[in-house]
Amino acid sequence: MLPSFVGCLKNRRCDALLPFSRCYNQWATVVPNEISCENPANVMNLVNGAWNETSKKRKLPDPLTGLNFMSVPDTQISEAGSFISSLKAVPKSGVHNAFKNPERYVMLGDVSAKVATEMRKPEVADFFARLIQRVAPKSYPQALGELVVTRKFFENFGGDQVRFLARGFSNPGDHMGQTSNGLRWPYGPVCVITPFNFPLEIPALQLMGALFMGNKPLLHVDQKVSIVAEQLLRLLHHCGLPKPDIDFMVGPGLTMNEIIKKAEPRNTLFTGSQRVAEKLAADTNGKVFLEDAGFDWKVLGPDAREEDLPYVSWQCDQDAYACSGQKCSAQSILFAHHNWVKLGILENMKQLASKRNLSDLTVGPVLSWTTEAMLAHTHKLLTVPGAKLLFGGKALTNHTIPAVYGAIEPTAVFIPIKEMLKPEVFPLATTEVFGPFQVVTEYSDSEVPLVLDALERMTNHLTAAVVSNNINFIQHVLGNSVNGTTYCGIRARTTGAPQNHWFGPAGDPRGAGIGTPEAIRLVWSCHREVINDFGPIPSTAILKTT
Repeated sequence: MLPSFVGCLKNRRCDALLPFSRCYNQWATVVPNEISCENPANVMNLVNGAWNETSKKRKLPDPLTGLNFMSVPDTQISEAGSFISSLKAVPKSGVHNAFKNPERYVMLGDVSAKVATEMRKPEVADFFARLIQRVAPKSYPQALGELVVTRKFFENFGGDQVRFLARGFSNPGDHMGQTSNGLRWPYGPVCVITPFNFPLEIPALQLMGALFMGNKPLLHVDQKVSIVAEQLLRLLHHCGLPKPDIDFMVGPGLTMNEIIKKAEPRNTLFTGSQRVAEKLAADTNGKVFLEDAGFDWKVLGPDAREEDLPYVSWQCDQDAYACSGQKCSAQSILFAHHNWVKLGILENMKQLASKRNLSDLTVGPVLSWTTEAMLAHTHKLLTVPGAKLLFGGKALTNHTIPAVYGAIEPTAVFIPIKEMLKPEVFPLATTEVFGPFQVVTEYSDSEVPLVLDALERMTNHLTAAVVSNNINFIQHVLGNSVNGTTYCGIRARTTGAPQNHWFGPAGDPRGAGIGTPEAIRLVWSCHREVINDFGPIPSTAILKTT
């Protein structure tokens, strides 16, 4: 059964200069159960303050029906020149800094406040939530939650909070008239590259962080969800952001790669796959911040209690399968102490997973793995001695999801921990499947060192959870692990909203952050030291050659 909102984004293209409050109602008329795509949505590029079409367009299939419902720019390398020249025109000192155009800090604070006000309107919130659902199908609460996190971010940086991001420090000098001042300094021309799974939140938070610190960003998003970012930009313009402040290029990764090579941005933020991240690091000579693959672990401690079982089971289900597992913070592997297994947590997880269905999009299309690829990976894991299928492992049925995308039941494969740690098994067991899939293993008190060995051998360190109220156990695991965003306590999870805390990996000097003032300063500014030395001039008697 398809969700009731399935319809087409109607291309009643309005003038780009119309206020967003008039524009969005014309952009996305959602007709329940209407799947006719006679009027596909049309996405445009933005460069140097002007919306542009391209010579070629790409038609994209509806993730739920397979019918073409969106036309996006297929920007060719031959059309990259305007984006390259736009970035090259930005000085290294940025669009603004502590000495140049400081009024822009105030302007961007005002823009943030206005955007937050717009996003508080029920009709605007619903518009973005439905738009997210159309291109990256997830349940309405999950899609609306993305809007809420984004809105709170804009609320956090309204008013004077943007200028406070650029706060520095000073130290006394060696003599009268000398002080040293540490300043946060922009990079100038920068790039923001974001994935499909959070088409509003990630672009919004990283774009605004880049702008706040004085940079001019070029945004590149996954073509499949590009309409969400386009609509965000139109909202920003409506709320007072100058149109030349951000460029927006929709097209193949090869075109974006060519732009980066030719324009040589001073910094690039990439969120996405590890393979592309490493290529970018090489192409930019290391001028990158990365939030790449997230094979995220959760450890259930020894202090299992019957009264905690319903909540912990529910959180495991949410972490592994909300958004069909397409979160970089999704629970990829569960280390369950045998006390939790004896209580029945695996049976509870199976029961909760069985309630997920297409009708409410609590499970849905997987946009980066095919059904065949996910089932093939499942079968490979089941060849490991002692492995077993806990639940799932089947393709979804009675749907019209196109074959280019994946559609499987929420799946969990159990692998004995000693088998998992074997060199020939570990790389397979820790392969990130960006879909509703997880590996589960069990350990005893004597096998805690094996758990820590597994955590040490993992190569990606984004999020993690230690579910326990045993402070000694928590400190032992935390003290011997790395992940940059780690939750601990009986309510610990792997997925969480980054508007109220740092979100990003650890253990890699290229690791990016998102959401907080500290993250913005780290990714989008560098340190500059300015030493004031105004005198008085010393007497000539002490001016000796040394």
